[in-house]
Amino acid sequence: MTKAQVVIIGGGAMGVSLMYHLVKAGWSDVLLVEKNDLTHGSTWHAAGLCTHFAHNPTIQELRATSVRLYRDILPSETGRDCGFHRSGAMRITRNPDRMDEFRHVAGLSEFTGYPLEILTPDRIAELFPLARLDGLLGGIYEPDDGHVDPSLATNAMAEVARRGGAAIWRNCPVTDIRREAEVWRVETPKGPVHANHVVNAAGTWGWEIGQMMGLNIPSVPVLHQYLVTDTVQAVSDRISAGLPELPIIRDPEESWYVRQERDGLILGPYEKQAQVWSVDGVPPEFGADLMPPDLDRVEHIILAAMERIPALETGGVKSVINGPITFTPDANPLIGPAHGLQNAWLLTGSSMGVMEGGGAGWFLAHWMTHGAPPMDALAVDSRRFGSWADREYRVEKAIECFGLQFGVHYPNEERPAGRGLRLSPLHEVMIERGAAMGAAHGWERPNWFADTPGTTADETFRRSNWFDPVAAEVEAASNHVAIADLSVFSKFEVTGPDVVEFLKRLGANRAPKPGRIGLTHALTPAGGVLSEFTVSRLGSQHAYMTSAAAAEEIDFDLICACAKDLEVQVSNVTADYAVIGVMGPKAVQVLPDLIDMPWLTVLETTIADIPVRALRVSYIGEAGWELHVPANKAVQLFNWMEQAALPFGLGFYGAYAANSMRLEKGYRGWGGDLTTERSPLEAGLKPLVRPDLRESLSRENPWEMVLLEIEAKDVDPFYAHTIWQDDSPVGIVTSGAYGHRTGKVLALGYLRNTSARTGLTVSILGQHCAATILPEPPFDPNNTRLKTGGLS
Repeated sequence: MTKAQVVIIGGGAMGVSLMYHLVKAGWSDVLLVEKNDLTHGSTWHAAGLCTHFAHNPTIQELRATSVRLYRDILPSETGRDCGFHRSGAMRITRNPDRMDEFRHVAGLSEFTGYPLEILTPDRIAELFPLARLDGLLGGIYEPDDGHVDPSLATNAMAEVARRGGAAIWRNCPVTDIRREAEVWRVETPKGPVHANHVVNAAGTWGWEIGQMMGLNIPSVPVLHQYLVTDTVQAVSDRISAGLPELPIIRDPEESWYVRQERDGLILGPYEKQAQVWSVDGVPPEFGADLMPPDLDRVEHIILAAMERIPALETGGVKSVINGPITFTPDANPLIGPAHGLQNAWLLTGSSMGVMEGGGAGWFLAHWMTHGAPPMDALAVDSRRFGSWADREYRVEKAIECFGLQFGVHYPNEERPAGRGLRLSPLHEVMIERGAAMGAAHGWERPNWFADTPGTTADETFRRSNWFDPVAAEVEAASNHVAIADLSVFSKFEVTGPDVVEFLKRLGANRAPKPGRIGLTHALTPAGGVLSEFTVSRLGSQHAYMTSAAAAEEIDFDLICACAKDLEVQVSNVTADYAVIGVMGPKAVQVLPDLIDMPWLTVLETTIADIPVRALRVSYIGEAGWELHVPANKAVQLFNWMEQAALPFGLGFYGAYAANSMRLEKGYRGWGGDLTTERSPLEAGLKPLVRPDLRESLSRENPWEMVLLEIEAKDVDPFYAHTIWQDDSPVGIVTSGAYGHRTGKVLALGYLRNTSARTGLTVSILGQHCAATILPEPPFDPNNTRLKTGGLS
């Protein structure tokens, strides 16, 4: 019997990077098992592109870490380069919205320290003289991008890891994985292995290894082709003239990339209708294999690329690569703990395995060795999909993501594939009343309400067609009464004599007394905000907790871990209850029997003979209730509520209006404002932290969350905008919106330079907009409306 601290399954760039980084972190007893040989599957045939372009700081850091590793660190450690070419890269466009997207990514990169350059057509011609400029508005340039030899990079990481004590078993397919006596038993042809940790880094085989682990891995192999030309005379002439390598060039509208390969070019097209492959299991004999070329599928994209770069026509096709790469439903990798399993991890599903692999291994190694990720993990956390992500969903979304590989990533974008999986009991009545739906962790939820049912949002980086309807929703909530379907909350129950001790373990706040409601934040070992729970004490031995929809699996894992060895029972009751929000100054006239409920109290009662958990709490700063009702009684309660509210000026509100109103109160939102990177003290939540914890959460160089009023006329902030003081980036916006009650453009953000108080601007789509720190929320700062608001 072989024993190991960790078994990593999969020898591609991702798995080998994890092995390398775990050894660097001091874990010498590391075993990697590979079905065939290192790089087989997808890594070996990748084009090796490396970029810093990303809409999310964590994804950008994964990619930047990969570049540093391949370009600098591995050559220093091995004495050999990894074939990294610092060619630079650009993206070009004819689309004004795409230019807004480029400006947004460039603005984020000003803060993260990876500056990108917005291009004019003349600058495009200077950087890539082989391209025609017809119709181009501009582009973006990534000077530190390049490409790497995937096999050289992977084998360099493996060499360093072996020196540090790691072992690699090649040609050793895993045949079974099971939990046995508090360890993982991994069956292989070389015998069983007992390991404290097991990691699915199987890439193309990730779904199959997941099945052995008892998991449904939401990834699908998709065939991607690229062609390599013979000598292109224009490229050969540049080499003869001693000119630098051409930058990688991407045309997102036509959906292709081109990079120089010696004296030729590589052209990689992404067709709109992807071809999925081996969805339910890869052929056993598949290894370093390719599919036959199928250029008819991409001929129109090839022709478009030749129109833009005529020199492509002169080269002739030397070879065609047609092989599988994996796609998840959102095209981001799956990194982190496997839901419901102890010491089981995922590092798979990356469609950019080489581009992200070096950084992904670092990211997961830190998580495994420190108990928390090094950065906010929500964009990559393997638990962001639940059991609802079934076969049909993962196939539909993989096809969509492949086709939108170069799609514009709008704020608030709603993609159409894989919808309608989880429906609130109130779904149909919301649709009938004009709700425009958005997706949240598989659920459909109202984003906003249109005058005409079936209206969809105009996708834009600027104010959309929902701006005025949202203003009407806010008006109803602030002057009359408004109803919302809030059923997408994650919901949990904890019962038993150790409930108070459980709540102390769970979060930083005190446990509320029976009948009261409290807000508590679960923390990482380093003191970052892992999750946020609204805790309602229904009795001395009964806690009912709600949290964000996207945190359902993350939070249930956390709850189960906190309950270990305590005399409590835990259950996930998310689907058992619907939630109806009833808010506004006239809400009390709809529910006069609840007039005596103070703010932040909970009461189990009946309304129209329907059992209800009434929570006197509000995320929008208006008096009212969340009514938690058994799912099978939700429509009945809604119909009663609607009729009771009609005489008082009934309206409805969705997620966009809620976001506007909560920002006017300065309320932080989990997943954007509250992340594992910042402590609750840095987030301005000191009153919600027990005094005995405050000193331990203090940091040497703390950041500070501030609420900003921004002088912007034609564009509202959303997220990831850099905050400047004079010529220095000093912070980053985490969320923003227009506040309809106050008439102010508002944003929450973190200052890493806490002395920066004046002379601030926020860079939004290339505009520097003056910003002022607000000393208190601009709407009802003393909570008068929440505490009274027509209620006693």
